[in-house]
Amino acid sequence: MNNHSTNPLSSVHALRACLVLCLAFVAGCAAQPGSSSRSSSGLAFASPESVGIDSARLERLTQTMQGFVDEGRLAGVVTAAARDGKIFHFEAVGNRDIAANDPMEHDDLFRIYSMSKPITGVAMMMLYEEGKFKLSDPVAKYIPEFKDLQVYAGMDDDGNVLTEAPDHPMTIRELMSHTGGLTYGLFSQSKVDDLYNEAVVLDPNSNLQDMIDKLAKIPLRQQPGSLWHYSVSVDVQGYLVEKLSGQRFSDFLEQRIFEPLGMVDTDFFVPPAKADRLAEVYALGPDGKLSPNRGFAGGASYLEEHEFEGGGGGLVGSTMDYLRFSQMLLNGGELDGVRILAPLTVELMHRNQLPRGMKDSILGANGTTFGLDFAIIEDPVEAESYSKGEYYWGGAAGTWFWVDPVEDIVFVGMIQQFGNGIPDVRGTSRRLLYQAITHPTGD
Repeated sequence: MNNHSTNPLSSVHALRACLVLCLAFVAGCAAQPGSSSRSSSGLAFASPESVGIDSARLERLTQTMQGFVDEGRLAGVVTAAARDGKIFHFEAVGNRDIAANDPMEHDDLFRIYSMSKPITGVAMMMLYEEGKFKLSDPVAKYIPEFKDLQVYAGMDDDGNVLTEAPDHPMTIRELMSHTGGLTYGLFSQSKVDDLYNEAVVLDPNSNLQDMIDKLAKIPLRQQPGSLWHYSVSVDVQGYLVEKLSGQRFSDFLEQRIFEPLGMVDTDFFVPPAKADRLAEVYALGPDGKLSPNRGFAGGASYLEEHEFEGGGGGLVGSTMDYLRFSQMLLNGGELDGVRILAPLTVELMHRNQLPRGMKDSILGANGTTFGLDFAIIEDPVEAESYSKGEYYWGGAAGTWFWVDPVEDIVFVGMIQQFGNGIPDVRGTSRRLLYQAITHPTGD
């Protein structure tokens, strides 16, 4: 539990935390009768023992996160986990704002960055279910600006970029699995990455159409289907959602995903009434101490509305919101009697979509493949994990989540920290959660 010093706002914080827990419990009781116990799960609270978890062993997870805070390695952490649709762990430790001695609360808001990607993927697959596209379709069928995209082939003696024709047009499947030939300008060094940075492809002061116009003038980093390479692919998917639905991206997400799922705090900005809940971002300085950090230079302020709505990293949300989203996925596309996707569509998303013959390792993660906007544990031994078929992702400021269909578990962790020195919260939380399971369901 929280280990905070005396704070004049403690009663307010306690009341707010209680309200969050009560609202989640009420949501858990709102499932419609007649649906299966798993798919109707509304994330009601339950004791760890009722879902096969040893509460004494589970306490190691909270103690370890508190230890990271006490050591000055993290400012604050919120972690939540559910099994069989029952929340058995929901803890907040440390501080949202160190200088203000403001404690971290269960309902605090976090910049989830790349954890926006699975949400965008779900939006895409909702349109897939409506027959708006096929995964094998060329992206240029819906984004004609990409029709003449070439592939980088080196430099000539005068320093000019050489290009070659793609051996096939980039497909939507490749776009959704980061194998389409795009890049980010952030995570690798190449001439194409330089061109992304010079063009400011993800300019927060622009819009999605501006991004597409810039990308149309820059060659692909590599041939489509030749390499898994982390990229702006999901920002492009956000643009596709707009084109296929006829709606602004944020409107589609709000009307089709956030509102139906009760994700009341997820958006592209934080309104003034919620500004005091936005956690401060930190990084470890040369002196080994945490200090506020903006993260991405020139990045958007999340305290004001902005034109650019990046499907790859633009959302802010709460731990409970993301837990509800994750539970919907584990339930096969449904939560509280509201169906977002069909079970087979969700299964398709966490099935290996990499081109045949491509190395299974992504981002140096052994035993890991990639689906449609999710990483997937293919070999738990190689990946040092537990369940084959677990799917997951994380965010640039340290947020993380996973969905385990074998053990029927969803887990969400939220921190706000950039740079080196972040403790291995993802791997540690996984080990400490699974060592508390006394009734495993896997083989």
